[in-house]
Amino acid sequence: MNPPESKAPGNAIALDMSGVASAPNPGAPENSAKDLKRKGAAMAVSWGIGPTPFILTVHILGVAAAILVLIWSISYRGGLNWNAVNKNLVFNIHPVLMVIGFIFVSSEAILVYKSVPGSKVYRKGVHLSLQAVALGLGIFGICAAFKYHNESKIDNLYSLHSWLGLGTIILFAIQWIAGFVTFWYPGAAANTRRSVLPWHVFLGIFIYVLAIASAQTGVLEKVTFLQTSKVFGHYDNEAYIANFTALAVLLLGVFTVLGAVIPTASAEEEYRALE
Repeated sequence: MNPPESKAPGNAIALDMSGVASAPNPGAPENSAKDLKRKGAAMAVSWGIGPTPFILTVHILGVAAAILVLIWSISYRGGLNWNAVNKNLVFNIHPVLMVIGFIFVSSEAILVYKSVPGSKVYRKGVHLSLQAVALGLGIFGICAAFKYHNESKIDNLYSLHSWLGLGTIILFAIQWIAGFVTFWYPGAAANTRRSVLPWHVFLGIFIYVLAIASAQTGVLEKVTFLQTSKVFGHYDNEAYIANFTALAVLLLGVFTVLGAVIPTASAEEEYRALE
């Protein structure tokens, strides 16, 4: 008679990106915690570094990107005003909310499971809440862009930036709703959560990368418009501020993804916390 099969939880696949999954020894449950810690330590060693330096870098780059976009929008573009007669002030709300409210906040949300101490439920709640804030501010930022276009008699949704941006926010909303009902309330069965989790992680990173790409095309589009209109030259201070803003956002995205995929010494337990 064959012994019953031992089912691996399948959690190591998406977190360590190694493509190798292994299950704890069912015959030695008392050692499972130590085994999990040993596995996570081995994965961290294989990268040669843990996620902490990348997480700290994300905090610094996020603040830098926020400062730069505020300097650009306020000092060079005149400020922010939803009801302004000068419609450029309405538009300025868009890059500020998309960089600070959408990208920076969602960066922090992605790294919650590695940067915030606390219980599984607490970290899950923080992750969900930060992503809700990012989604709300992102929607408001897109509304600002539509308001500017409509009141300035400019066509909507004709550029690659607008397609990427709208697609990103729609996918983000779908991802958030799916995550809420699967992992929070009412919550799916444990086996379903385990099956869905790798896809939730992958799609979350994919959507985040789309947001970074949208920001890059947005800065490029805005700078091209302003330089074509002779508002400033190729080597003026505003051009440098815009380029450094885009560069900070790009690096923020790179370090956020690295911080997310590089495992900690308790990687298996950390991954289970997402369930």
